[in-house]
Amino acid sequence: MQPQLKSIKKEDDAEMGKLIKSVLTEFKANKPGTAYFDESTDHLSTVFTEVKSAYWVLEEAGKIVGGGGIYPTAGLPENTCELVKLYLAPETRGKGFGKLIINQCIAKAKAFGYKYVYLESMPELNQAVNLYEKLGFEYLNKPLGNTGHFGCNLWMLKKL
Repeated sequence: MQPQLKSIKKEDDAEMGKLIKSVLTEFKANKPGTAYFDESTDHLSTVFTEVKSAYWVLEEAGKIVGGGGIYPTAGLPENTCELVKLYLAPETRGKGFGKLIINQCIAKAKAFGYKYVYLESMPELNQAVNLYEKLGFEYLNKPLGNTGHFGCNLWMLKKL
């Protein structure tokens, strides 16, 4: 059965938090200043009740195998949201699901009236960075906004 995208619910929080932490550990990116130590990682459904934010989980056979969303991060320029907490389980990578989630995020960002999507990443997550490049995200030479993720040293922006 093909995985399905759905809006996050409270009952998805623990499983999604666990997935995010396991992916960061897998890529040796479980360091301070990343989502690994972000207290919101374990209760994403409450975070994404914020106006003009959205988060989807990728579910396969009742199991969460990925997720990603957009958020109006404090300090970002007007009309800009952040692509946040995009993670996929190892078995779902390379099958187009990252692109599916990002395209869902971009469509919702446009619907919300955003003109730009910003993201932060790190070289350790090179598969994701390659996908961002393919989808038209361009490198910035400094971070935007107040994400609190000082452990990230790659910053990218896409004009919608």
